[in-house]
Amino acid sequence: MINDNSYLISKIMGISIPFVIMAGIYVIVNGHASPGGGFQGGALLSSALISKYLFNPVNDISIAKTQYVEKLLLFFIILIFVSFLATGINNMNIFPVKKYILFMNILIGLKVTCGMSIIFYQFVFFEGR
Repeated sequence: MINDNSYLISKIMGISIPFVIMAGIYVIVNGHASPGGGFQGGALLSSALISKYLFNPVNDISIAKTQYVEKLLLFFIILIFVSFLATGINNMNIFPVKKYILFMNILIGLKVTCGMSIIFYQFVFFEGR
C-alpha cells in the first residue's frame, strides 16, 4: 500500500504519539488520586494506536491475539476483584487500597486499549463483510 500522507503529517504524528502514550499512562497511574483512571487512560492509549494506523496504514496488529489478551485481562480483573472480596482483607484495613485501585486501573486501562483497538480494526479490515 502506498503511503499518501504528507511529510508534515507523518512527522507531527511521529512526534505526538509518544506524548499521547505518556499522557495515557499518566492518567491510568494517577486515576486513584485525580480525575481519570483506567477507562480514560485506555482510551488515550487506544487513540495512539489508531492514529498510528491512520498515518501509516500497515496491518501489524493481530486481531486474534488482541482479543485473546483482552479476554485474559477480563479474567484477571474478575479474579482479583472476587479474591479481594472473598478474603475479607478490605474490612481489616490490612490490604493497601491505593495499590489495589492502581492495579485495577492498570488492568482496566489495558483492557479498554485492547477493546477499542479491536473495534477500530474490525471496522477497518472487515467493513465490507
